[in-house]
Amino acid sequence: MTKPDTASLLEDAAGRISDISRADLQIMLRRAALRLRNCGSIALDGDMEEAIRDVCSELVLTREDAIRYIVREWMEKNTYLPVRMLDEETEVDGHA
Repeated sequence: MTKPDTASLLEDAAGRISDISRADLQIMLRRAALRLRNCGSIALDGDMEEAIRDVCSELVLTREDAIRYIVREWMEKNTYLPVRMLDEETEVDGHA
């Protein structure tokens, strides 16, 4: 017997809402909230995924770090964020 996932439990509960105890419903909703809070997935088109993979391999970053890097760079270039200043001791790996 397999353990039902949170989505299946919620769908089942929605179908018989009057039969579900308040405590069981609270547990299911808390589990769903926890999953949503910890869900960091961003779905991208195929060409964008390929470009992200290229950036990841070039910069040796995880997918999430590459997306954070790209968004930060875009926000700095478009003046939504102030540009980070480097001090004289900061390593730049050949990039100024």
